[in-house]
Amino acid sequence: MDGSGIANAQYYIATTASRADDRARVLKYGRMFFVFDRLGDVQPSGLGEEGLFFDGMRHLSEFSLNLWNARPLLLSSTLATNNFLFTADIANLDVFRDGSIAIHRGVLHLMRSRFLWKSSCFERLLFVNHGLEELEVPIRIEFDSDFADIFEVRGTTRERRGRRLKGRVEGNSVSLFYEGLDRVIRETSIRCDVVPEHSSERSFEFAFRIPPKGQTALQFDIACDSKTAPEFVGYADALTAAHFELAEIRKAFPQITGVHSSFSAWITRSVSDLEMMIAGNPEHNYPYAGVPWFSTVFGRDGIITALQTLWLNPDIARGVVEFLASTQAQTSNSIEDSEPGKILHEMRRGEMANLGEVPFGKYYGSVDATPLFVILAGAYFERTGDREFIHRLWPNIERALHWIEEYGDVDGDGFVEYSRRSGKGLVQQGWKDSNDSVFHADGKIAEPPIALCEVQGYVYAAKLAAAKLTRMLGNVDQCCELEIQAESLRTHFEEAFWCSDLEMYALALDGNKNPCRVRTSNAGHALFAGICSTERARLVAENLMKPEFFTGWGVRTVAKTESRYNPLSYHNGSVWPHDNSIIAYGMAKFGHKKMAGQLLLSLLDLSLEVELHRLPELICGLNRRTNEGPTLYPVACSPQAWAAGAPFLILEACLGISVHAEHQRIVFDRPYLPEGISQLCVRNLRCGKDSVDLLLERRGDSVLIHSETKQEEVEIVTITS
Repeated sequence: MDGSGIANAQYYIATTASRADDRARVLKYGRMFFVFDRLGDVQPSGLGEEGLFFDGMRHLSEFSLNLWNARPLLLSSTLATNNFLFTADIANLDVFRDGSIAIHRGVLHLMRSRFLWKSSCFERLLFVNHGLEELEVPIRIEFDSDFADIFEVRGTTRERRGRRLKGRVEGNSVSLFYEGLDRVIRETSIRCDVVPEHSSERSFEFAFRIPPKGQTALQFDIACDSKTAPEFVGYADALTAAHFELAEIRKAFPQITGVHSSFSAWITRSVSDLEMMIAGNPEHNYPYAGVPWFSTVFGRDGIITALQTLWLNPDIARGVVEFLASTQAQTSNSIEDSEPGKILHEMRRGEMANLGEVPFGKYYGSVDATPLFVILAGAYFERTGDREFIHRLWPNIERALHWIEEYGDVDGDGFVEYSRRSGKGLVQQGWKDSNDSVFHADGKIAEPPIALCEVQGYVYAAKLAAAKLTRMLGNVDQCCELEIQAESLRTHFEEAFWCSDLEMYALALDGNKNPCRVRTSNAGHALFAGICSTERARLVAENLMKPEFFTGWGVRTVAKTESRYNPLSYHNGSVWPHDNSIIAYGMAKFGHKKMAGQLLLSLLDLSLEVELHRLPELICGLNRRTNEGPTLYPVACSPQAWAAGAPFLILEACLGISVHAEHQRIVFDRPYLPEGISQLCVRNLRCGKDSVDLLLERRGDSVLIHSETKQEEVEIVTITS
């Protein structure tokens, strides 16, 4: 017996296997991310996306902990509120000898904790013996690496692969090696602070003797880059250093809380997700798009995330604009879909990208990133008044404007279109980049070159943003010219895209200038850009809130009456939080703040139904059913940067808040809060060199704003009519 005092009672329920659970936990730091199950293991089953990844390659494809030659019993696991630390409480299963229980379950308690820092994963296993007798605990940690490129993990088949090299086993460390076809040797090194009883290229084995009521610990790290990984650092020292770094990032974000804990939890998790997508990235203050499939730089995603969070944290906008300016295309290259002045779509560092098996090493196949870049630059200046930065950036803005005129408008009709040039590149180059996302009413795929509805809106807003910047720079003639171009585009857009019978803007114009007469959420982005007339904006907003679009969780990408509508698809009927935030902003821009507030409450409800209050990249577009949660999309990224940014853009829209650091002024233009959010507190909102704490209270349809800091340098202005 184990001395626990538990007899082999007649009705004792033996536990011989750990519970199955296919929900994943995620950690990310810099170029590394880790997807694992709730026990902390990496299993090759399920969707197959689990593993430890670094620079677009999987460095651990299997990783499991065994006690007494069995997978132990998971009690619970979670991620810390700041997304940094994974912890799990684990117990032993019943251990049988000669047909009877020799060690009852729960005598051994294992506390497992893990975090990422630099290019390493740090892990600590704390074993506690709660029994009355000494425990002999056999422990086996099994591991392997398939060194699969992220695109292989996603399902791409390769004709050839590199070769696995002979590993190195040295006392308390094991190193696994792979030589890619790109001639790069990649290494996974697993090191522990206790010399194992036995080690090999596939496992460590330990035998711990733990006294009654005693405990012992095992620490190890998994390094994926010998060049940047620190020498073996103790778990506690690494944890302290990493927490200090995370605290510095957190200082940049104001603290937003509501009177209801559910709202505060959603906001807290969203901020933590954004911080996680930024922490450790070599591109300073640039949020990676999403884990697991898009944990890298994406131009469009970074820009939209920066716009969503600009009023709260302008450092992100600066980081995004700076990096995209530094990678702006200089030449025309059909393989990369690049042209002079075009803004980066995607950047990858993996083996397949290095070899050109996929074109995404540096890939420029997005039609909207370039005008969005100009919009963000203009919005950043309005928020910060940073003239010196805009002066330095101006050549990049001019090159972007030149791309819009010279390369974006291929046929000179005044609209910006796209047509894939790279045989391996994206067929569709708007944010809905599935191959079947741009189609006619009969379901036929539109022929290129394609002029998307929302892209014309982005170009319109970009020209107006650039006009304001040229005026600031003293070039009045160029300012006037850009304003004239914007107005001409607006008029032309209304004539070519409006479908009066649909009361909606067409999704796109195809290569023959025939409108894709399909009702989609893209029209909501036209509201966001401000290109619509007031009356047509009202019709679009009202249509987007009708049952054909609105599910109860948010607005679908495609109305359910359309030919290619499929609520289980990626882009043709699903619900995307970031899409809804842009739509809500557009609604509020044209005075429809109650509709924007309804979308805010819908996403708040969604956050209550998903784990950790974390909005995923998308959900299925099925109607909300009473007393049931949402239908999740099986391979959605979670976390996703622009899903995390969604509540902040909608809050900005509802509150009508704009921060003008140059004038030390914060303006609330007809602020509104929906009934479900009666009070908000915003602490440490930066305005220039100063910051303020604000309390916002809903009173009927109006909002009262109180400054809780005695800050005479910052003026708070409320516009009520």
